[in-house]
Amino acid sequence: MKKLPESKSPQDIDCWLQEVKDVAAMPQPEERPSSPLIIEEIKPSLNLKGVYNANSFTPLAIGDTSNLDRRTAEKFVRGQFKIEARLDLHGLSEKEAFSAVVDFILQSYVRGLRCILIITGKGIKKENDTWYEPKGIIKDALPSWLNNAEIRPFILSMVNALPADGGDGAMYVLLKRQRL
Repeated sequence: MKKLPESKSPQDIDCWLQEVKDVAAMPQPEERPSSPLIIEEIKPSLNLKGVYNANSFTPLAIGDTSNLDRRTAEKFVRGQFKIEARLDLHGLSEKEAFSAVVDFILQSYVRGLRCILIITGKGIKKENDTWYEPKGIIKDALPSWLNNAEIRPFILSMVNALPADGGDGAMYVLLKRQRL
């Protein structure tokens, strides 16, 4: 396709103005709506109360895959789902960690992620302990946090991670698919 020249000469402009001098805008009939325009209420994209009643959900336990089909459950427990996001809670207080978990679950669900990894750590060993006993406050609290009414409706299952992904110090969480 041939390109038109960038600049117009004064003769071109004069010629154009001469050609369009008699052109007038056609009158347009003014159409008024017969009734006032009503716009429906805009609903938020994530309406927790409108979609689920969190009290109707049974509490989740670590390793409970009863609400998954057999193939999905086997794949999930074996760690064969692709981890789409990770949250590391090392160095956070219990309150900060809880807040981070809730935000992480909600954001992951909105983004359409399925399998996420939450790293809590295994806890610490006190010097006067004669044998190792995990003392992980966040690690012990995570299952109850995932059963919180605010995020429980979005979670299908949770299992401890494989050693390559953190073992007992991490947990896989399988989220529900978004249904629109």
